[in-house]
Parts: sequence; structure tokens; C-alpha cells
Amino acid sequence: MISVKSGAVLGELAAPSSKSMTQRAYAAAYLAAEQGSVACRIIDPSNCDDAKIALNITKMLSSSDSDIVQLDCGEAGLSLRMFTPIAALTGKEIILNAKGSLMERPVSMMEQPLKELGAHCKTHNGFPPVIVTGPLKAGNIELDGSVTSQFLTGLLMALPCVDGVSKIKVHNLRSKPYVEMTLQLLKHFGVKVEHNTVLDEFLIKGPQKYSAENYWVEGDWSGASFFLVAGAVTGYAKVMNLNYKKSFQADKKILDVLKLCGAKVIEHKDAVEVLKSKLKAFEFDASDCPDLFPPLVALAMNCNGTSVITGAERLKHKESNRALTLFEEFTKIGGKIDINGNNIKVVGGAIKGGEVDPRNDHRIAMAGAIAGLNSELGVRIKNEQCVNKSYPNFFTELKRLMNNE
Repeated sequence: MISVKSGAVLGELAAPSSKSMTQRAYAAAYLAAEQGSVACRIIDPSNCDDAKIALNITKMLSSSDSDIVQLDCGEAGLSLRMFTPIAALTGKEIILNAKGSLMERPVSMMEQPLKELGAHCKTHNGFPPVIVTGPLKAGNIELDGSVTSQFLTGLLMALPCVDGVSKIKVHNLRSKPYVEMTLQLLKHFGVKVEHNTVLDEFLIKGPQKYSAENYWVEGDWSGASFFLVAGAVTGYAKVMNLNYKKSFQADKKILDVLKLCGAKVIEHKDAVEVLKSKLKAFEFDASDCPDLFPPLVALAMNCNGTSVITGAERLKHKESNRALTLFEEFTKIGGKIDINGNNIKVVGGAIKGGEVDPRNDHRIAMAGAIAGLNSELGVRIKNEQCVNKSYPNFFTELKRLMNNE
């Protein structure tokens, strides 16, 4: 357990490397290597648990001589869903195992589309583990994108490697910025995917060859958002290693919300400064950036008035039932929070403090820490090591900025 006492952050830090882009980059580099391309050097990859899992998956796929391969996906939802169609390229029987909360995250949306593409995919009543056997073939498919875009990412990466033309029609796609991130990475690796403007129809010609000598992993807006909020509610924070103009990361929307509630935001080419100011309530639709809910709730608790954050239905299948966790745990420390259908309402006011159980959800732990900065009694966070999933150095950086080092 770790305690975060009331205090201000003052200083600067570099945003951690993006865990989402690191996982995608490892997958692309693996595909390039399998095609005999020059080895790709991944520059400044994330060192979080999810990124390490993706790297280990590529090593297992490339090195195993067995006809049956076991892959450990841990709690990395992106790796499990993204690598399933990629694994189907091998023609081997691949078993993708999961642990913890990932065992309860749905994967049934992958079964029928993969079957229509010539692969066999079996899940455990719609949940992990996943067993997939290729070879994957070109074809025309439809899929449901209402729960996640991660499976679509895997298809967009795998189908360029097969012979023929594939068409994908996506229904109810959410998290479109994450699909744009995938398309941006594919372009860097020389792979072309045709699509319409609303990203619900894709045309993929194959075979195409992955090729890239270097890939630089950009900073992570998801992790940075907590320190940007900390600066707005307590003092000052300058977060470097952030590329606002060229990044497709959904969570850069945090800057829009900070401006909306009255924080002073200064944007640079590769950094953002946020200074404390009098904050007012805000309304924001986070449907396309659900990972922002935890820092936004911490922000709203420090705003004058009632804030409304839309998109709570996207939170059921995260590392925890994140809407319920935010309600129960932040109410315990004095938050005035209400869940009303797809909305979370937060009434700003005094934060008493106390103990937060993040329920092994890294973003809840980080949000609890930020809430503790303006609390009367401070906030104690159980199992703080869960932040290793995305941001291993979070508490080290927070302590440093609070001590003005």
C-alpha cells in the first residue's frame, strides 16, 4: 500500500512511451521479420507489463517449432485480440491464454469473421482462452466493433500478408482514434489499407510486404493525462515527449477538457504545460477515449459545479468494471458521484480522503493518487503495483514532482 498526502506537483517530466503503439510496433516488426525484411529497430519502447507481453508473444511465434503454441497474454487485452488473427497466419494451432481480469473480457466477436477467412477460432463461451488455427485467407467479412476495435487492428495487420483482396465492413465501431493509430503505423511500415472516411469499410490488397528500419514510439497521452490533471488542480506540470499535432491517440482529448474547465494550458511542439487555476464543471463525451474516465473523474472532483462525462457503457469490460469501481471507490474518499445510464455525474467539492482499492486496475490507482493531492487526509492506495501494466514509474514521478526535485 502507498500513501499520497495532500500537496502540489511542481515540475516537469517526460511522458512514458505509448504502450498501445509499442504493442502494435512489436507486431509489425514480427510480421516484417517473417517476410524476410531487414530487422526493424523499435526506438524508445514502453517497458510496461503489457508491452513486455507483446514482445514475448512475438518471440514465441517466431521461435517455436511445435505444431501447438501456447501464448501468454497476461492481462493485455490488445495483445490477445490483435495477435489472434496474426497467429492465424502461421497455420499452427495457437492457444492464447489470459490471466486476471482479461479472463472476463469478451472475445466472441472474433470467432465468425475468422471462420469466414478460412481459420478456425474457438473461445471458452465467448471468453479466453482463444484457440486459433490457420491459415488465414483473403475474404469479405463483417464484424461488430461496439465492444472493442482491437480485433479490427489485428485483422488490418494480418490480412495484408495473405494473397488476395479482403473487404471488412464494421458495424458500430467505437474508439475510432485507435484504428487511426493502427493505420498510421501500417503506413510507416509500407502497408496500404484503403478505407472510407468514417472507418467502417476497409479494402486490403495482398500480399504486401512490411518494411521499416526504425520505428520511434511516441509518448503516451493516457499516462500523461494524470499529471496534466495534477498540474491543473494543484500547481504546475510540464509533460514532455508529447506530440499533439501528429498523434492519433484518443487521449490527447484531455487538453480539450482542461481548456473547457478553465485550466491554463500551454502547448509546445513536443510538450504541454498546465497551470493551476479556478476550475469550473464540464461536460464531455469520452466514448471514443474511455481510458480518460479515471483522470476526468479526479479532475471533476476538483471543479466547481456538476460535471457530466458521457460514455460510461464503454467501461464494463476494462481491467475492472471501471464505472462501478470509480463510483464505489471514489465515494469512499468523499467524492459525490452518480452513474445514470451512459453518464457519470460528479459534483465538485471537498475530498476527505481514505483508502482506495483499485481492484487491480492501473488507471483507478493513478486516479486515486491524483484525487489524494487535494484531499484532507490523503489517499492510501492498495496494490499500487498494478500501475506496472501501463506506467511502472508513475509513483516515482509523482513523488519527485511533489518534492519539487
